[in-house]
Amino acid sequence: MSGGLLVAGTTSDAGKSVVTAGICRWLVRRGVKVAPFKAQNMSLNSFVTREGAEIGRAQAMQAQAARVEPTALMNPVLLKPGGDRSSQVVLMGRPVGEMSARGYHGGRQEQLLSTVTDCLEQLRSTYDAVICEGAGSPAEINLRRTDIVNMGIARAARFPVVVVGDIDRGGVFASFFGTTALLAPEDQELIAGYLVNKFRGDVSLLEPGLDMLRDLTGRPTYGVLPFAHGLGIDEEDGLRVSLRGTVRESTVAPPHGEDVLRVAVCAIPLMSNFTDVDALAAEPGVVVRFVDRPEELADADLVIVPGTRGTVKALAWLRERGLAEALRRRAAEGRPVLGICGGYQILGEHIEDDVESRAGQVDALGLLPVRVRFDREKTLARPTGEALGEPVEGYEIHHGVADVRGGEPFLTDGRGTPLDGCRSGAVWGTHWHGSLESDAFRRRFLAEIARLTGRRFVPAPDTCFAGLREEQLDRLGDLIEEHADTDALWRLIESGAPTGLPFIPPGAPAIPVKEAL
Repeated sequence: MSGGLLVAGTTSDAGKSVVTAGICRWLVRRGVKVAPFKAQNMSLNSFVTREGAEIGRAQAMQAQAARVEPTALMNPVLLKPGGDRSSQVVLMGRPVGEMSARGYHGGRQEQLLSTVTDCLEQLRSTYDAVICEGAGSPAEINLRRTDIVNMGIARAARFPVVVVGDIDRGGVFASFFGTTALLAPEDQELIAGYLVNKFRGDVSLLEPGLDMLRDLTGRPTYGVLPFAHGLGIDEEDGLRVSLRGTVRESTVAPPHGEDVLRVAVCAIPLMSNFTDVDALAAEPGVVVRFVDRPEELADADLVIVPGTRGTVKALAWLRERGLAEALRRRAAEGRPVLGICGGYQILGEHIEDDVESRAGQVDALGLLPVRVRFDREKTLARPTGEALGEPVEGYEIHHGVADVRGGEPFLTDGRGTPLDGCRSGAVWGTHWHGSLESDAFRRRFLAEIARLTGRRFVPAPDTCFAGLREEQLDRLGDLIEEHADTDALWRLIESGAPTGLPFIPPGAPAIPVKEAL
């Protein structure tokens, strides 16, 4: 068997990533060797595989759901926005240049189809099943001619497609019908049916609509997934903490000690890998929120300046908002600040950037004795080391090269040799993403924050972040197992879309579509 399925969506953020992860976990629990796949991903949240390739974090988490090691094959094309009209193109885990949206959709995307299909075929030759995630909506008729991630890849692989709709947004029946009716007959042949996501209430009240949808389209609904808080895995670009849902709506577990710790994350432009704060949000008694005003830093015990794909732009934004001055005051008062990747660079003395912004030399905030020069080669690594006497693992994704000229070492090799970052007073900085997922280090770091701020906060001794992620992925698998027609999904994966599915007019407008797509 080398079957597969494409999980498409009526819109972005309909739940494709979560459903794909849930199907992967359901399959692997029944003994199927399964892999995730997303031909093209647009995201500022990325991850580094063990071979040093950069892929979307959602695909890395889906690989974890499938209990396999993530590789570049699972996300051959990654687009990292650098503004409204251009993105860095990462091909097979390596950056190959900046490109405008017009340039990408005007020809480059079609050229990547053979790479994408080759990767999918390699996965199909290795795994029993491949569960593909689409992007946006398959009915984006303006982009259909160059599509390589939705119906383009489904048609190339002859994979059946299940369309996911977020009923919490409203209009899900119209979205299902309209998505199908705007596709060409050849594409409609692969639309096997639908999956309702985020339903609240009594399913029996929904069933008449599902019956009418089947009468209208000739296609069944394969399940109604209930709304569940805190089920987001590492997503593409929504402001989401994966263990708690949206941070501003998070419910904090009671503190282990007498006090809570308040963490404010500066919501800088082009923020990347904000999933770094997930591990803090998982700690009982730690309140995490994103902020964009200086007064919101006043009661924070720790302020984090996260990563960004626009370091110089983010620096200017902090100054315009008054947050730069607020950060300087905090540092002068000995109140904790942590910069991660681009945030670390912002906290330094100056930045020499002829690569990302091409702004040349720019004065930074001067809170750390660090000078940063942007290199054209991107650093992609999975380092290990030690900090505060505890082991740390992380991953690096950056063009900036730091020249540390003082302060104390932050991350070392365990024998005192500096590896990355530095500390000056109550200000820390590091290029390492994911370091706070190391449980012992996170506890030691939070205890140090509590000491510096005088909070009677005590880190919980038994929080295991990796274990919490596993529990969450199991919950996603449970959702599919308990609320989807898994027998029907299995038949799709094994045998493809049913034959004789009716055409729903009007179909796609008369836009030339290459036969290969």
